[in-house]
Amino acid sequence: MKIVVDEISREELAEMSKKMFGNLVKAVVDIEKGTMAVDASLHADEETLLLEDGSKQKDLWGINLYPEIKGEDFVEFDSMINLRPAQGNRSRGVDNVEIQKKILEVVNELVKK
Repeated sequence: MKIVVDEISREELAEMSKKMFGNLVKAVVDIEKGTMAVDASLHADEETLLLEDGSKQKDLWGINLYPEIKGEDFVEFDSMINLRPAQGNRSRGVDNVEIQKKILEVVNELVKK
């Protein structure tokens, strides 16, 4: 498990996916700090790592990355940590389009094409 602050390649993500789930990498994105934790079997573990690193709960969102897929399907908004009725998010996805955009901005900045 690690925090990505600069960049990570799709090849690195693909290697991580092979040892975890075969085709996906779980990640948690901090939309304020512009960082992302990757390479754990649970989003909750990545969330904890980021919280210990100074992130705020309200800024953390769980996603899945599919390194072999190009385009929009590369990122899937799906994680139990996203269930936050108090924040207006009532699903495992990310209901707020603006937050989705912020997540995609961070991912596009950190993942080398």
